[in-house]
Amino acid sequence: MRGGEEVRATVLVSGRVQGVFYRASAMEEAQRLRLTGWVMNLPDGRVEAVVEGPGDAVDEFVAWCRRGPPSARVDDVEVQYGPATGEFATFQVRR
Repeated sequence: MRGGEEVRATVLVSGRVQGVFYRASAMEEAQRLRLTGWVMNLPDGRVEAVVEGPGDAVDEFVAWCRRGPPSARVDDVEVQYGPATGEFATFQVRR
């Protein structure tokens, strides 16, 4: 756990994660945790998310990404952490 320090995580999720409400569910989870950023489908079938907020909340979001919504099958999650930039005001689904 990273505590309350503001951090940024870029998350790439592989598996059956498109067409299973993964993005909408990720947005709900990010909003519940009061995180900012975005989530989108990638052409290769993965989902990418960028989130910023307190480290403990970002860690909780990453843990959720490893499970996903009930209809998803998550095979792999890659995460890169860095300092928060403060560039996002909300969390949104990108198309």
